[in-house]
Amino acid sequence: MLSRKNKLLLLKFLSLVSVVRGYNILMIVLAQYLASIYILAPDLPLRRVVFDINLFVLVTASALVIAGGYIINNFYDAEKDLINKPRKTMLDRLVSQRTKLTTYFVLNFLSVFLASYVSFKAVVFFSAYIFGIWFYSHKLKKVAFVGNIVSAILAITPFFIVFVHYKNFEAQIFVHAVFLFLLILAREMIKDMENMAGDLAQNYKTIPILYGEVFSKTGISVLIALTLVPSFLLITSYDVGYMYIYFILAIVLLLLFLLLLWRSNSKKHYVWLHNILKLIIIVGVFSILLIDVQLVLNRIL
Repeated sequence: MLSRKNKLLLLKFLSLVSVVRGYNILMIVLAQYLASIYILAPDLPLRRVVFDINLFVLVTASALVIAGGYIINNFYDAEKDLINKPRKTMLDRLVSQRTKLTTYFVLNFLSVFLASYVSFKAVVFFSAYIFGIWFYSHKLKKVAFVGNIVSAILAITPFFIVFVHYKNFEAQIFVHAVFLFLLILAREMIKDMENMAGDLAQNYKTIPILYGEVFSKTGISVLIALTLVPSFLLITSYDVGYMYIYFILAIVLLLLFLLLLWRSNSKKHYVWLHNILKLIIIVGVFSILLIDVQLVLNRIL
């Protein structure tokens, strides 16, 4: 049996994991490695990619910056989240704001320090990334349109650094990036509808608050329609192996999403819609393995 002190320490650890959203970071790390192996450097031997020390450093630095980003975002959104996510917020509050800020600065320092192992350009990149996340959390998040777009850009930035690392400029990579960007942007707009109560209380100028739910639904519908374009292109014009199955299923889910979107009128409905987009993104990460099934089988057998 754990003592009371150990239970409190465990709860605080779980609280910190909740704040930095450890599960999201693990998914991003996995996505970076799978994208590097199957999309960005498909011609390189698997061992060379997996044991690339520079890639490992870049991915680790990205994870640290993202963790820090979640902390600073949690810091600025504390009052809003108390309304929108009361249960999660109560767990998050087991760790003091001072501890969160200290952890934030330590994580960012470590990320830049690690980046210095790769190059000075990497240091500049991660320094700019840290500043961009802070500026978004402090100022831009409250600005309609701009906040949504910047959030989506920051979300795909970790993939940009590995893209630059391998210097692969094939059109297929840009089509994949557009698909992911549009999905994330649609998800950000759904989150605004999901969090209207807290945003309104804290005077956030989000799209649904300024222009109404119908306008937001129209904008999200346009984004989903645009997402279908790269989906069709990746199925018909590029060699994505068996991953074409994923894009077909994604199209079906996106059409279902549109149908449900226009029937939704409560936070519960918007949470479900948010989860549909999250599911498409998460399944997409694992579906990267389908690009070269033989490579996977060779490593299993």
